[in-house]
Amino acid sequence: MNGLSRIRIKICGITCLEDALCAVEAGVDALGFIFYEKSPRVIAPEVAGRIIARLPPFVDAVGVFVDSDLARTTAIIQDCRLGYAQLHGKESAGYCRDLVTQLPSCRVLKALRVGPHSTAADAAPYRDSVQGFLLDTFDKQVVGGTGATFDWTMIARLRLDKPFLLAGGLDVANIGAALNQVQPYGVDANSGLESAPGRKDHDLIRRFVGLVRRYEAEASSTG
Repeated sequence: MNGLSRIRIKICGITCLEDALCAVEAGVDALGFIFYEKSPRVIAPEVAGRIIARLPPFVDAVGVFVDSDLARTTAIIQDCRLGYAQLHGKESAGYCRDLVTQLPSCRVLKALRVGPHSTAADAAPYRDSVQGFLLDTFDKQVVGGTGATFDWTMIARLRLDKPFLLAGGLDVANIGAALNQVQPYGVDANSGLESAPGRKDHDLIRRFVGLVRRYEAEASSTG
């Protein structure tokens, strides 16, 4: 495994309370709320705030932003009481530092869209300004939520030197292979657990979480 006894699980693209509570009951560590207007899973800050207010302790709320104005980002983080900002666009390392300076209690994850072009230079500028990375699939047309995996062997070339969450097309069919090959700090699932964009399939959520926990148990017993 990754040296940890527990793999963190994040379910992203939450748009309603029912899906959030199902994920919490299944045992996830974090829920993602997308504040990007072009996403089919976009949620209004006031709706996200009401859902987050219903979450129990120790379940993190993550706001997903794409090249959002810093003032807008900080306002949403404060209004919704987000614990994390996940930055999915072309935000600079300076943007990340400014965000942490303004909101010291908010942790920052920088998403890297991994493709054949990816190198260690993609991650290097951010190592001192973020708490970790999220690795997603590069697509020229879509920012996140592609439903496609990427070549996991390319992760080594990024030289992250930080905890990272594996994303990009994860579902109940491939999560076992992903954990065996990549051994990430955490995993992030979205479109692979949906019945429609923005609506989660509760059975798939439960199965996905169960498969991760089963992997943990088997790894612990053999390690």
